[in-house]
Amino acid sequence: MLLSLSAVGVGLNLCGASHLLLLDPHWNPQLEQQAQDRIYRFGQTRNVHIYRSMCVDTVEQSIRQLQNVKLKLADNVLTGGRYDKNSSKLSIEDLNNYE
Repeated sequence: MLLSLSAVGVGLNLCGASHLLLLDPHWNPQLEQQAQDRIYRFGQTRNVHIYRSMCVDTVEQSIRQLQNVKLKLADNVLTGGRYDKNSSKLSIEDLNNYE
């Protein structure tokens, strides 16, 4: 079965699939992550293989860099910068002293 990343958000569970080919990067890295999650579901009995195809010296590399920045930003927001020592994290004291 061949699907577009646009079909990821419609609730398809592909527990019978065993290969995922990511041929064109999407600006939203969460769509690609969701596609990976949909193919590797509870009940999946086969090994899952995920392949990413990317051309060198194209806009695809810029998109991948942007995806990495977005994923790092989302991780810092969700974890409070716990894993990134360079991130600025507000403490309770900072919030209490803000006027």
